[in-house]
Amino acid sequence: MTRFLSLKLIAALSVLFTLTACVTHAPRQVDYTAFRNSKPSTILVLPPINDTADVNATYGMLSQMTMPIAEGGYYVVPVVEMEETFKHNGLTTPTDIQGVAPDKLRSIFGADAAVYTKITQYGSKYTVIDSTTVVSATAKLVDLRSGDTLWQGSASATGKELGGNVNVGGGLIGALVQAAVKQVAHTLSDESHDVAGLTSRKLLSSGGADGLLYGPRSPKYGTD
Repeated sequence: MTRFLSLKLIAALSVLFTLTACVTHAPRQVDYTAFRNSKPSTILVLPPINDTADVNATYGMLSQMTMPIAEGGYYVVPVVEMEETFKHNGLTTPTDIQGVAPDKLRSIFGADAAVYTKITQYGSKYTVIDSTTVVSATAKLVDLRSGDTLWQGSASATGKELGGNVNVGGGLIGALVQAAVKQVAHTLSDESHDVAGLTSRKLLSSGGADGLLYGPRSPKYGTD
């Protein structure tokens, strides 16, 4: 009897530990109350602020940010229209553009919300025995009618997710050579642009645990 009770206790503790582990590692949940109440349908994507040393970062990201948002069911103000409008008004840097008041952006573009992005990593990252391309960014969706933040998130992707690694072998020396070869290959192929596409999808796609809600043009609108 004592042994039976001990086994039951062990089984109960195992279940408790499993449940605790699940709670501990549960994905972060975003409060979507303001997002749902706002119901944006048209989104303006502003040029990302570049906090990296790579001058190509802003447009490498911007050129690929509208697609996942549009696929999520939103009308996105065309990038060319956005850029030309700001140029005509003397605004050419992402910092100045993101500094424009939300109500002013709404009056100019007629958008319901805008995406404000900052790039924190962009380009090849070299370590002693490896090299890969990393693109990381943070973003927030702001209601242009109220100025409230509806959603915010972050994402990162690496060149390793693209595949195509080259293995030259040879132990430590081979690893050092491989890292140098990969560094040159990343630079010549502008791998950062492709990785930025992965980061944009991770950051701005709808339907994920922390992603944007589906927009009114999506058949999944209102299901998340």
